[in-house]
Amino acid sequence: MSTPSWLVAKPIAHRGLHNKAEGIIENTISAAEAAIARSFPIELDVQLTADNEAIVFHDFELDRLTGQTGLVAERKLSELSGIEIAGAKGGDKIPAFTRYLGTIAGRTPLIVEIKSRFNGDMRLTKRVIEILAGYSGPFVVKSFDPDIVAFLRQHAPDITRGFIGELEYASKADSFLTPEKKHRMANLLDFEEMQPHFLSWRVKDIPCASTHLSRILSSLPVMTWTVRTPEDRSHAEKHADQMVFEGFLP
Repeated sequence: MSTPSWLVAKPIAHRGLHNKAEGIIENTISAAEAAIARSFPIELDVQLTADNEAIVFHDFELDRLTGQTGLVAERKLSELSGIEIAGAKGGDKIPAFTRYLGTIAGRTPLIVEIKSRFNGDMRLTKRVIEILAGYSGPFVVKSFDPDIVAFLRQHAPDITRGFIGELEYASKADSFLTPEKKHRMANLLDFEEMQPHFLSWRVKDIPCASTHLSRILSSLPVMTWTVRTPEDRSHAEKHADQMVFEGFLP
């Protein structure tokens, strides 16, 4: 399967075209509409709810983006979809993945990131596959978790899939990964199991062997994240095929 041409055609808005100063918050319907208005594809995150549904939300915890606390995974969809996003002037609430897709309705391509705690739990991935089976707009799916990408290959081979990588995995969100796991991920040692159609790599970490060899030997397109400065953009243009951006208009 070849990657869709749109994947490298126009820069991708990171979590939608959000602007906190204007009350347009990441991963909201308002941020999606802002991206659509400027014809940008959208990168978005999906999380699992307590009743095995999918919502569009980045963090595992509610604290940063809402006025509430606690884990997303401990709340049901009916409760989460009623929670307002802090600072959203448009009255945005956490969108169910199904509602988000219904609103987008194929008006712009989507890059769907499946969040993971790297624990082998495939409930979210299964639900995403089920939901996307009924969606007719353009999309691809990606994840940091090689097991999820491998699962997509096995159970939804017609979905264009990508692996998200970096070299250090030094953030708080990566603290539970073992050194061995970090080494495998940074060096694409699960490539055969995943057989990704594209890579999505941290802009500070390119070029590296994983991206350089993938582009040359396998002709895999590389998108890079998250581009926030002119320096990042210049670097991305030299060493990647596409960028996921925020904080400016490319």
